[in-house]
Parts: sequence; C-alpha cells; structure tokens
Amino acid sequence: MRWIPFLFVAEAIPSAMITFVALLMFLQQGVGWGMSTFLCGLLTLPWIFKSFLREKVRRRGRFADVLRLIELCIFLSLVGLAFSFTFYNFRVWHVFGILFVLCFFCAWHELVARMYYERMLRPREQRLYNTPKIFFSQSSVVITYGAMLMVVGLLEIFYHNRHQAVSLSWSTSVYMLAGIYLVLLLYNLLMLRPPRIGNQQQGESLRAALRAEVRVIDRIVHLRHWWVVILCLFFLLLPQALMFHTRVLFLFSAPAEGGLGCSLLWIALAQGTVGVIAFSAGLGYGHWLERTRRVFSSVNTAHVVLLLSPFVYYLMTQWPPANLPVLCVATFVAQFTFGFGLNACIPYVRYLSGERYRSTINYLYIPLVALVMFIPVSISGWLVRLLGFDRFFALDSLLVLPAIISGLFGWHLVEQQRKKTYHYARR
Repeated sequence: MRWIPFLFVAEAIPSAMITFVALLMFLQQGVGWGMSTFLCGLLTLPWIFKSFLREKVRRRGRFADVLRLIELCIFLSLVGLAFSFTFYNFRVWHVFGILFVLCFFCAWHELVARMYYERMLRPREQRLYNTPKIFFSQSSVVITYGAMLMVVGLLEIFYHNRHQAVSLSWSTSVYMLAGIYLVLLLYNLLMLRPPRIGNQQQGESLRAALRAEVRVIDRIVHLRHWWVVILCLFFLLLPQALMFHTRVLFLFSAPAEGGLGCSLLWIALAQGTVGVIAFSAGLGYGHWLERTRRVFSSVNTAHVVLLLSPFVYYLMTQWPPANLPVLCVATFVAQFTFGFGLNACIPYVRYLSGERYRSTINYLYIPLVALVMFIPVSISGWLVRLLGFDRFFALDSLLVLPAIISGLFGWHLVEQQRKKTYHYARR
C-alpha cells in the first residue's frame, strides 16, 4: 500500500508544526510568554471540536477527493504563512490567523484520513499496516520539529546582517516546508483511489457507523459519572499539560530569566529530535503493552510513569545541564515517560468514546484529551512569569500527588462501570 506513508506524512507535518513549532514562532516574533502559550492553547480548539464534524464528513463520503482538496488548502495555507512572517504590520496576528485556519484543515484531514484508511483496508489489513503508519507519522514529527528548527537556526546565522533576519528565517523555512508538502500533494493526487470497501458496502457501513454513534451517545447519557471521569482525567494530565509548552520556554529563555538560554540548534537536537524520538518510542511501547498485556487497564505503571517528567525539569532548574549530551539525556527521560504514561488515557477514552479512536496515532489529538489540557496549556506561560521556573516546576511536581489520587479514583470508577456499560451497549 504505497499511499499509506504519503497520506499520513501529509497529515503529520503541518500538525507537528502547529503543536510543537508554533510556540517558538511566537516567541521569536517578540510575543510574551503568557500570550504565546495562550495563542498555542487556542490552536488546539479545532481538535477539540472536530467531533462535531465527524457525522458531516462521514455522510459526505468521497474521501479521496476530499483529501486532495484539504491537502491543497494546507499547501496554500503554508504559502500564506510563509508570506505572513514578512508582512510589515501586525504580522503576529496574521501568523496566528493562518495557523488557526491551518489547524482546522489538519483536524479535518485527520478525520477524513482515518475514515479513508478504515474503508480502504479490512480490519486484518489495518492491524498489519498500523505499525508502518505510526512509524512514518512519528518520523515526520521528528523531521518537522527537529529539522525545521535547525534550518531556522542556520538561516538566522545566514541572514544575520539582513533587516528582519528572524522573520526572513522563519519565512524561508516555511516556504521550504511548503515545497516538501507540494510533492506529497502531487503524489496523493495521483495515488489515492476511491475506497474499495466503502463502495461495496457503503450502505451497510453507514448504518453500522450510525448505530455505533448512537451507542456512544446513549452511553454518555446513561452513565451518571461521566463528568467525574473527565474531571479525573483533567487532574491526571494537569502536570503534563502545565509543562507542555513551559519546558520549551525553559530551554529557550535566557539564564537571567531562569532558563537555560539554549539556541534553536540545541532545542532542535534536544527537544525536537531526541525528545520527539523518546516520546514516540514511549508512546508506541506503551501502546504495544496495552494491546498485548493489558497493563494499562490497571494502575500498576501508567499513572505513575506519566508523572515522572516534572521532576526531571525541576532537577534541571536546580542543577542546569552543563552540556548538550546531558541535556539530551534529561530530555529523553522526561519525554519517554510522558509518551509511555500517556497510554493511561486509554481507559478514560474508551469509557466515553468506545473504540472510536482505536487507530489514532497520537492521543494528544483526541478531543477529550485536548479538552482537558486546554486551560492548563493556555495559562501556563502566565504562571511561569508569576512564579519563575524553579517554583513553577516545584509546584508542578507537587501536583503529582493529586494527579495520582485522581488517577486511582478515575480508574476505579471506570472499572466499576465497564461491565455495566458493555452490557448496555450490546442491547
């Protein structure tokens, strides 16, 4: 299936830029810490509300044609984004506006690509190709995050004598990214075909999907404690949500502000390359354990592992890394535990949404997960400005205790309701 790598690489590249790179775009344009994290929080809204598009996307069908249209819109948005960096007045708000539109197209693409994938391949084939799909998608995140920051850092050296050197560097790098995306667009334009399974069993598949949707809605309505489950997930992810962008702030900020003062090249290597590889490895390994040994249906490992990384960053505030290898090791540990422990979200997501997100590559793009992380992510920059990095990461480490308690309580509630929910869904 030669279309699988190109389809999911086309999905991962712009999503990774929005999720991981946008913060540094704002910071280097002179936006403050609080406003930068707030704007990045707003960029998660399309993923939070993408469930409202699900039924419309399914009914519209024509998934191959829709994917081509969306990818064309993503390409044009990338070109517009590159131009916005050199726009003379109010370029920050132009950048944010285009990023928000781009995020909407990414969320739309993620919905359509998953439906296309599930209709092009039967369940047995999906299980066979899930690993290559995840590999190519996560590799694209590494390339986008790490390589893009390296290119920007090198271009800043190249343009150092030019007016608006930082804006020119970002503009050039996004133009280069748009060129890469154009190749993906042209390939998918030629290779994507109408879904074979969808054409043969369209009516039956639609009725089955509608019945599944009704079961999900009925399950939420009749489960009295669904809001408690969401609240438990909120507190479970609170430490990670607070440090999702502040860890990059810590690396980027000057030592006088309490940060490490790393260059973009160091951030690209430590966070954008080593960190993303560690996060992807932890996420994939934990997902494999969950599917084979069911360890994440209990509280033996996942909830505890998820909460280890705040301590790593607190230790770095007390003993700053002396060189790049030490920074990479610390980042690897923090990001691996984050990715590995993020699988603790699986029981909560299944409790409320069933198996709808069984083929999702990155749990951060699941609406429920994005929803509970929205407020902490948005206010984290202001909290750092108020507390300073050392006290912020100390507070974040202390929040591990209520996170563990809420995780234990939430898991107990999910397990208590699981059988009841299963029997109701079968009716």
